Amino acid sequence: MTSLEVSEETEDSGPGGYAAARLLLLHEKERPGPSRRAALARLTDDWLAALFAAAAPPRGTALVAVGGYGRAELSPRSDLDLLLLHDGSADKAEIAALADRIWYPVWDLGLALDHSVRNPAEARATASDDLKAHLGLLDARPLAGDHGLVAALRTTVLADWRNQAPRRLPELDALCRDRAERSGELQYLLEPDLKEARGGLRDAQALRAVAASWLADAPREGLDAARRRLLDARDALHLTTGRATDRLALQEQDAVAAHLGLLDADTLLREVYEAARTISYATDVTWREVNRVLKARSARPRLRALLGGRGATGRTGAKPPAERTPLAEGVVEMDGEAVLARTARPERDPVLPLRAAAAAAQSALPISLHAVRHLATTARPLPVPWPAEAREELVTLLGAGEATVPVWEALEAEGIITQLLPDWERVRCRPQRNPVHTWTVDRHLVETAVRAAALTRRVGRPDLLLVAALLHDIGKGWPGDHSVAGETIARDLATRIGFDRSDVATIATAVRHHLLLVETATRRDLDDPATVRAVADAVGTVGTLELLHALTEADALATGPAAWSSWRASLVADLVKRVAGVLAGETPPDPEAAAPSAEQERLAIEALRTGEPVLALHTEPVAAEPEEPEPVGVELVIALPERPGVLPAVAGVLALHRLTVRAAELRAVDLPAGLGTGSGAVLVLDWRVAAEYGALPEAARLRADLVRALDGSLDIPARLAEREAAYPRRRGLTAPPPRVTVAAAGSRLATVIEVRAQDAPGLLHRIGRALEGAAVRVRSAHVSTLGANAVDTLYVTRPDGSLLPDEEAIDLARTLEEALR
Repeated sequence: MTSLEVSEETEDSGPGGYAAARLLLLHEKERPGPSRRAALARLTDDWLAALFAAAAPPRGTALVAVGGYGRAELSPRSDLDLLLLHDGSADKAEIAALADRIWYPVWDLGLALDHSVRNPAEARATASDDLKAHLGLLDARPLAGDHGLVAALRTTVLADWRNQAPRRLPELDALCRDRAERSGELQYLLEPDLKEARGGLRDAQALRAVAASWLADAPREGLDAARRRLLDARDALHLTTGRATDRLALQEQDAVAAHLGLLDADTLLREVYEAARTISYATDVTWREVNRVLKARSARPRLRALLGGRGATGRTGAKPPAERTPLAEGVVEMDGEAVLARTARPERDPVLPLRAAAAAAQSALPISLHAVRHLATTARPLPVPWPAEAREELVTLLGAGEATVPVWEALEAEGIITQLLPDWERVRCRPQRNPVHTWTVDRHLVETAVRAAALTRRVGRPDLLLVAALLHDIGKGWPGDHSVAGETIARDLATRIGFDRSDVATIATAVRHHLLLVETATRRDLDDPATVRAVADAVGTVGTLELLHALTEADALATGPAAWSSWRASLVADLVKRVAGVLAGETPPDPEAAAPSAEQERLAIEALRTGEPVLALHTEPVAAEPEEPEPVGVELVIALPERPGVLPAVAGVLALHRLTVRAAELRAVDLPAGLGTGSGAVLVLDWRVAAEYGALPEAARLRADLVRALDGSLDIPARLAEREAAYPRRRGLTAPPPRVTVAAAGSRLATVIEVRAQDAPGLLHRIGRALEGAAVRVRSAHVSTLGANAVDTLYVTRPDGSLLPDEEAIDLARTLEEALR
């Protein structure tokens, strides 16, 4: 027996009968989303109609569903949007009593209700003043009562909407833009709002409203399916959470995916992103057409005046031809878009899609929907390998900067990109779970090319930089290391695009090692010759090094604000300079002879003279160079005579003062002879820290606590444990366990231990304590924090300065892992 049959057989038309039938319907697993939404709407219609009839309504009244309920799109926790419409003939008290008899049973069931009581004139006036109310009335649907009254209101409201379109549509456009600014783009968010974010259900509703204005229409292909997919996801979200929520939170995604019969949360997100991308693209095209039509309408009165009142069409009645400006062979500009010339023959010109895209991007124009669809269906496939002109047009498209993005998205929406680059399908709409990333994989690749376009003057082969930027993460979605998989794919695609063997090898090397510079610069000791030599061996040539340097910056800038800073830029530049010297035949400097900076030397001399810690806290961030991101945090430099327990003591004091370590370096410095300060090594710690909240502490307080920590009078572990107990961290996603590894052949001077863990207060303190307990000496440490992840590289030796044997190094790694769990 179905839930509708239960409803029909239930004699009780009150809340109890409806609630039972509703509950049964929502738990029917075999009923798909659209069918369940329609059945829920019918069930609710029947119940409300029965309530209306039982209330003995006076003549000239009707109960109307509006908004989403009017469209019969009821999700399990949707609001009921209801209008009690009356013609004004009944007594106000009678209408109020009727409303109470309907609203209270709804409230008794705990259902959310958005309700109003109006006559047609009031409803029309409200719609005129309130855009959202007008949009809701466009979907008005009679449930019970005087259907003629409802039909008359619908006709009037729709006529008003069409007559007021020149005023209301720009208002609706602004409303959509404001909502997108607040909620972001659904197709890129890890926790998207299915309704409010750009490309969500609100935008789909806005497209229906534009179509109702008769001013413009949205591309229909795939739009209904995209809307259904988002509605299905929202239904599953309501059912799995039991809440009226539209935000697809991370912790809910596996359950929602399982409810929809999908493989996993990533599959769910890809489907949601695909739907959002379809709606977003239709939104862009539709609003562009709306603005074009409105602009043309506003120009007609001026044109009539110029023609002396004869009308815009002149004496013959013919409409003046639209101006067409040539952009490239077979491509012209018309009405602010790149369109195909009348003489264009896509079936004979396989390069035309890329030529049109490049011309549009270079002119900062959108490419017209009609042109892209015509190219997608009629253009001949490019031969493999591509001719030189096609390769040049691709490079031109990628080099257009920000204007590349909308043109690329138009080609992608119609399937042209996957026709040109078949491996693109693997990364299309693929989510990136690391919150540092702003974009999906495919959008990140395009954004990296956009960023690389601004760096082409720094490299000898801009074309290789742009193509490497487009392909650097193409291996994501394949098993194993994406850089290794990407190297093979990039080699195949570069050959397909028509590069020669040498250029193909360069692009493949850039893809394979696109993370090499930033990971080495932030996680390895650059004063160690083995570090620089390993990079030089991997890169091979100065030209490839130059390309990798630019690609590293473009990749980081395209990742998100947390991935690049002036500090990281300076470390990478330093590494590139050293590697370039090795490739030019220079001998790396002796790390033992590496001189400290002037400030480090000054602090080290003072520390050696006094035998106590000396520190300098630069409370004002160092200004970034023009065109560089702002540095993260402020600099803290500490010098003190070398002794056990320094690393955990300093890290613990910083944690107590709620300072987050964004980056850090620790190294032993031997001062030049003849300074009159005695002998002995001095440890210099160069930190970049940021206050977790509030103001930075005073340097004197930090120093005083550091002295106490070193002499044992400040019990840091107890203080940290006490604070953790008083302010437990909020429950969130379970972080992956820490991973500690030994870098094989990482250095000839020390054993290199790499720690990857979830960043947390006191993390570095715990690492330092574990190292002290293992009785190893920290020669240098390099701390890097990226979003919620910390990567700390430690150069350690035995107390006598010798490397740890392999077995001891592995045991140390295991000890660290246990200490961090």
